[in-house]
Amino acid sequence: MDDLDFAAWPPAPIKTERLVLREPEARDRVAFIELHVSPEVHTYLGGPRPRHELEREMPEVPGRRPGSFVVDLDGAMIGQILLRRATEHLCPAAVGKVDLGYLFLPRAWGFGYAAEACAAALDWLEDVLPGEPVVLATQTANIRSMCLAAKLGFTEAERFRSWDADQWLGLRAPVTSA
Repeated sequence: MDDLDFAAWPPAPIKTERLVLREPEARDRVAFIELHVSPEVHTYLGGPRPRHELEREMPEVPGRRPGSFVVDLDGAMIGQILLRRATEHLCPAAVGKVDLGYLFLPRAWGFGYAAEACAAALDWLEDVLPGEPVVLATQTANIRSMCLAAKLGFTEAERFRSWDADQWLGLRAPVTSA
């Protein structure tokens, strides 16, 4: 199993008011490709990948691994949530903590779907790994991502330089029972 020691993967689909977080399926392949070729999605992620490479390399069921959720709106994939252990590729303060990542198709931006989906994934994580701290890294230029991080309860842990850009690392402290 994954190093996050998830009790059972995949979990039952997670339903929110408008969305379903579920395991990736073959029908999501086109949306995964769209996520990775989109210049808008990859503005702060090093740029898009060439479509011909993705068409050739993308598995029939992309993103199938513990911690990878498809965000589904009305039966169609609009994004992906990733929960994984941060490694040294991020920064020393993040190593070993759970790293929250997300990608959404541009047509899904501006409707609060990312906040809704990320909050649901974080709630799920709290049930599976109670008390686990979570980090989120983004470029300081990505103001929308930093605002989402604040809305989700992340506070600045540090700033660092990586991938030729200034980065922001947010930490969401473990939820404690009162």
